[in-house]
Amino acid sequence: MSQLADALVAWQRTHGRHALPWQNTRDPYRVWLSEIMLQQTQVAAVLRYYDRFLARFPDVASLAAAPLDDVLALWSGLGYYSRARNLHRCAQTVVAQHGGVFPASAAVLAELPGIGRSTAAAIASFCHDERVSILDGNVKRVLGRALAFDGDLALPAQERALWQRATELLPTDRTDMPAYTQGLMDLGATVCSRSKPDCLLCPLSGLCAARASGRTADYPVRTRKLKRTRRENWCLWLQTPEAVWLQQRPDSGIWAGLWSLPLFDSEADLQVVVAGADAARVVALPGFVHVLTHLDWTLHPRRLGLDPSDADPLAARLGKGRWWPLDQLDRIGLPAPFSRLLLGR
Repeated sequence: MSQLADALVAWQRTHGRHALPWQNTRDPYRVWLSEIMLQQTQVAAVLRYYDRFLARFPDVASLAAAPLDDVLALWSGLGYYSRARNLHRCAQTVVAQHGGVFPASAAVLAELPGIGRSTAAAIASFCHDERVSILDGNVKRVLGRALAFDGDLALPAQERALWQRATELLPTDRTDMPAYTQGLMDLGATVCSRSKPDCLLCPLSGLCAARASGRTADYPVRTRKLKRTRRENWCLWLQTPEAVWLQQRPDSGIWAGLWSLPLFDSEADLQVVVAGADAARVVALPGFVHVLTHLDWTLHPRRLGLDPSDADPLAARLGKGRWWPLDQLDRIGLPAPFSRLLLGR
């Protein structure tokens, strides 16, 4: 397996990805931003956000100084919103505790909010040639197959063991680290796929223990599977000619900190709130399923247009919230399904 690093570096320099907007830079801010955006998110989705985010927040100081609502607004639709909140907290920490300069070592980077061990390693490798291994989901698959690593990665001890093996495989020449790290990412994203790995194109095919045994589908080993759940809610879309009533979600949980239409556990609960309004004016919009990593969430929108004189008494029944002007909705963080409803995107 000592040949693995050389084969991977050579392949990446010839066949890997080199034109992504966050590549060909040593700027830790840009690398950090891309790594956070790419967590559990496809490259195609990140491409729609990365440049727009940088245009608004070109450096860590501008991000740290921005209101959280501005950050969430630009993140709206990208999902996993805890990443945006941690991104903001991390920027503020870098400015307050490190003078606006990201630490150079992976060990110190991993102490910052929202930066785990693998993300810290990626930043340190790309920006400072540090000999430290990443181990995200794609890399676990690549190395799990190459090594035929049969430890159950649902167990922390086995994940630590794979970290150790990954560290042993690092190239000896520090200047190879950016290509090696990118090569692991590229191989997992484009060749060593979960269900149909293209072993004929893989630079590690002659070294891969799983391929040699015909057992690529058996790796990586993870016995604990994500359990999906279901939820159903009714949402009330109250709108005047100039504004819509929104409530801010709690600081933890799904859509934490975002602005949402009021949610109800049943249509009967929603009807209690709108009692007294002309029932014929309540429009039942088609329900839809919003798919999250662990949850299939069925939402049933109910729309009620109001005259300004009727708006506040009805909104008062909903508790804490506020009227947001329609021309300001693109400046706040909205969950993806409500962004589509309210903004048509």
